[in-house]
Order: sequence, then C-alpha cells, then structure tokens
Amino acid sequence: MPKVSIIVPVYQVEKYLRKCLDSLVNQTLDEIEILVVNDGSPDHSQLIIDEFQERYPLKIKAFLKENGGLSDARNFGLDKSNGEFIGFVDSDDEVSKTMFEEMYSLAKKYDAEMVICNLQKVDEKRNVTQQLTQIPNMPEKIDLKNNFSVFSDLSYFACNKIFKSELFKNRRFKKGVHFEDIQLIPQLLLDCKTVAQTQNYHYQYLERSDSITKTHTRKGLDILKAVEDVIVAFENSQYSDKKIELKNFNILEGVYSYLAYLAFVKEDDVYREMNKALNNFIKKHHISKRKIFTYQRYEKNYLLSLPLKKKIYYILYFTGLGQFARKLI
Repeated sequence: MPKVSIIVPVYQVEKYLRKCLDSLVNQTLDEIEILVVNDGSPDHSQLIIDEFQERYPLKIKAFLKENGGLSDARNFGLDKSNGEFIGFVDSDDEVSKTMFEEMYSLAKKYDAEMVICNLQKVDEKRNVTQQLTQIPNMPEKIDLKNNFSVFSDLSYFACNKIFKSELFKNRRFKKGVHFEDIQLIPQLLLDCKTVAQTQNYHYQYLERSDSITKTHTRKGLDILKAVEDVIVAFENSQYSDKKIELKNFNILEGVYSYLAYLAFVKEDDVYREMNKALNNFIKKHHISKRKIFTYQRYEKNYLLSLPLKKKIYYILYFTGLGQFARKLI
C-alpha cells in the first residue's frame, strides 16, 4: 500500500503541468502513487502525462476520462486510489520536495487523520506574492476536542493537506458546484479527532495571469450553499455542542469570504440577487453586526487584521454602502 496517493486533476494546463509533475515525482517520500486524471483536456496535456508515465511507471498512474469538472476528476481519483493517506495537487501548482514526507511523518507521529501545511501564492515567474499562514497559534499536534477553534480559523483548501483515506469512505466532492472545498473539507474535519500541522510553506499556489481578471458571477452563491451543507453535517457530528465555533465558521466563510467574492461582481442585477441571499443567510443564522465586527481569527480581531482597503470595504458594506464600497476594491 502506498503511504500517500496524490490526485492531480488535469484540464488545459499544458503550460504548467510539467513543473507540477516534476515536483511530485521528485518527492523525498518514495512510497507514493501519483494519480493523474485527464478530465477531457482539449490541449496537449495528455502528451506530457504520457511522457511522465513512461519515465516514472512505478509512480505515475494516468487516467483519461470525459470532462466532468474538478470535483468529478477528484472523485475519480479517489475511486482509483490505494494510499493510506490522500493528497490533492492542482495541476498548475508545485510543491516542495519534502512536503509529503514531512506531512506523512507528522500523521504517523501523532496518529492524526489530517495534516496541514502553509502555502504561498506565486506569480508565473515563481516569485512569492503572498504567504498564507494557516494556524500559527497552535502546536504541531492539535487535539480538536480541546482546540476546536481550528474549525472556524482554518482555510479550507484541499491542496495543502493530507487526509487519512478512511475519511472518504462515505464522502466525496460535490459535483456541479463551485467552492467544493468549502463544502467538503470542513465535513472531513468534523470526522477527525487529531490534526497535525507544519509551519513550512510546502505548497506553491500559482496565481495565473488569466485568472486574475476572471468574472465573478452568481456562482458565488455556491459559497452560501456550501456553508449550509456544512451546518447540517455539523449538527450531526461529534462536535455538535460547539455552537460558538459554528457561528464563527458562518461568519468567516458565509460572511467575510462571501463578501470578498461579492466585491468583484460587476453586474448590478447579479449583485443585488447575491446581496439579498447574504442578508437572508445572516437573518437565518442570527448573525449580528457586533458578532461580525468582533469576530476573532487566530485570537486576533479579524477585521482589524485586514489591509486598509478591505477594512473600508467591509465597514462601508455594513453601513449600507455596499454598492459604492465594491468599486473601491
């Protein structure tokens, strides 16, 4: 059995795929399988996949399927995986050589069901543009029962974590939606008792020039739908009594993350529709402005920790100047 199965969905990434796969086949952890799932990519990605499979037949497992989207490709990989742990890497990103060795070692050391590392954004010249520290106020081993603030503090990327394969026994990424990580990863955390972490920046997240100007549409409504799915799972979980952390999760993902997306919605009618959905979400879950403004992440006031422009945007939004405020971002 491989120690880690690494699932790599591929779609229109021929420009970046070789660097991604290079970073994976050169991992210092030998006992891995790399499941490369070509999700019907119309470019020349398959030629690169074939090349790597020929060069690294013991590590690369290649699959070609009809296009079904990111969730479908990841689920396909899960169905084919054999590893003790599961990792996900986006095919335009790179990881450090020691990422999976260190994270697997931490999983075994602490009997953790999930292990987390830091990540950083890089541009197309691989210059670091932003470091995203995950849980700086916690030790390597985190007992969730006694440190459940992690649930509302964590960024729910799939790519900077490894998961015990049993967590996926009855769970999969939701197909046909956006923000599938926010929908599933918190539910996986709710099934965990112990989490481990490293403060090393193992994951390099590429901020592509063709994605910076990507249109923000009503697909952002999927953020609120994802949060609602997590709320249902939460109420049926071993942590259902942790109401404060659930409220804080709702504030971070359902309010702040949603508003960060909403700021870039250009069409006024879509903005009004999404704004109404947020107001309904806030009323339904009894989230007061005071709770929003005093929400703490990593034991610090979240709003005050943000850059000035974002502070102004959020404050103006909650004083009824949301349409004006989004033009400042």
